[in-house]
Amino acid sequence: MYKIANSKLTLLAIVAVVAVAMVALYMKGHPDGSVGKILKLTPEAQAAKAKISPVKALKDRDVYYPGTENLGRNEMRVVALGTGMPSARPKQAAACWLVELGNGDKFLFDIGSGCHERIAAQKIPYDHLDKIFIGHLHVDHMGDLPTFWLGGTVMNRLTPLRIWGPSGSTPEYGTKHALDLMEKMYAWDIGTRSGVIDARGMKLEVSEFPFKGINEVIYNENGVVVRSIPAVHGLDGAVSFILEWNGLKFVYSSDTIPNKWWVEHTKGADISIHECFLPPTLLVTKQGFAPIEALQVGTQGHTSPEQFGKVMAMTQPRLAVGYHFYNDFDIEPEVRTRVRKTYDGPLALALDYMVFNVTKDDIRVRMSAIDEAVWPSPALKKKSPPDFTKAIPISDFTKSGAMGLPEIVGPIYDEINKKYGTNYKPGFKE
Repeated sequence: MYKIANSKLTLLAIVAVVAVAMVALYMKGHPDGSVGKILKLTPEAQAAKAKISPVKALKDRDVYYPGTENLGRNEMRVVALGTGMPSARPKQAAACWLVELGNGDKFLFDIGSGCHERIAAQKIPYDHLDKIFIGHLHVDHMGDLPTFWLGGTVMNRLTPLRIWGPSGSTPEYGTKHALDLMEKMYAWDIGTRSGVIDARGMKLEVSEFPFKGINEVIYNENGVVVRSIPAVHGLDGAVSFILEWNGLKFVYSSDTIPNKWWVEHTKGADISIHECFLPPTLLVTKQGFAPIEALQVGTQGHTSPEQFGKVMAMTQPRLAVGYHFYNDFDIEPEVRTRVRKTYDGPLALALDYMVFNVTKDDIRVRMSAIDEAVWPSPALKKKSPPDFTKAIPISDFTKSGAMGLPEIVGPIYDEINKKYGTNYKPGFKE
C-alpha cells in the first residue's frame, strides 16, 4: 500500500515538474501571456512564411489600405469617393470617382460636395491629383472644387489644377464662365495667400469642350484617351465620359437618363459606372416628394433602377456599378431587386470608399480602410519662398488693432531661427 501511494506521489511530482517546464517554455515565447503576438502575423510576415512576395500579400487583403499598394503595370484602380444623393451626408458624399492607372496617371471624375475629405484619405500627393473631369455644373458634381483648389495650396500642391468640362447652350452656361466667376468669388481668399505661399497650385487651367461632341477625344496623353458623349440631364451641357488605356475601358455617366449615345459607345466596358437613382416610391416615402415630382425627377431627370438595369443589359459591361442613391440596409435590397427585373449580369451598388481593381483577367471589389487623422502628403517639388512684394497690403486701420505680443512671438521666432539657421523677424512688432 505504501509503495503504491509512494509511486503515485512520484508520478504526480513528475507531472508537476513537466507542467511547470511547459508553462515556462510557453511564457518564454509569450512574455505578455498572450498568443496574439505570434498568431497575428503582419502581411509581410505572412508572405515570408508562405514564401510569396510582400506585394502580393498586400494585394490579397480583403481591405484596401490607401498608400500601401502599388498598381500593376496593366492595372486600373477605381475608388468611389462620392456615391450619394445631391445632398451630401456623413455616410456618402456627392459624386466623385478616382481612377488610378498603372502608368502613374490619376484622374478625378466629378468633385461633388463633401468628397474632398475622401480624396484626402487616399494619401495621394496633390500634385498627382491635377486632372478633374466635370460632367455638368450641378453643385453635387462640382461643389467641392473650391475647397480642393484653394485648400490644395496648403496640402502641398505645387502644380496647376487642370479641369475639363462641357460648354453650354450659350457661353454663360459653360464650364469656363462658371470657373471664371469662381475665381472672382474667391478673390479675398486668393488675396490672403498672394505673396505668402508658393502659389503655383492656385493656377487653374480650364479646357472647355463642346457638349455636343459624340465620342470626341478631349484628352490624349501618356497613352490615355478620354472621350465625351452627350448626356440628357437638366439643360444642354451635361456629358458622360469614356476613359481608355492599355486595353481597359472605364465609362462614367455622371448624371443622365438612358440615351442612345451611352448605349452606342459604352458597350463591353470593363467597368460601367452609371447613375441608379432612388425609385419614385422611395422618393415619396423617404424624401417627401409629391408623386408627380418623384416620377419626373426619378425617371425623366435621373435613371431609375429599372432603367439602369435595362441600360446595362443593352451594353453588357464586365461589371455594372450603380451609384447616386442613399445606400442603406433597407434601401439596397429594393434597388437591387428592381435592377434585377431588367439585368442579370455582374453588379455592384456603390458605397463611398468602395474600391475596384481592374485587370484584363479580373475585377476585384473591396472596401477601403479610412484614416480619419490623415495629414497632407509631402510636396513633390521644392517650395519657393514667399515673395512678400506680391502680398496685398492691409490698411493702417486694421494694423492699428494688431497686438504683436513680442514677449510671446519673439521666442517662437527665435526657436525657428535657431533650429533652421534663419533670421526671420515678425511683421507685427508691437
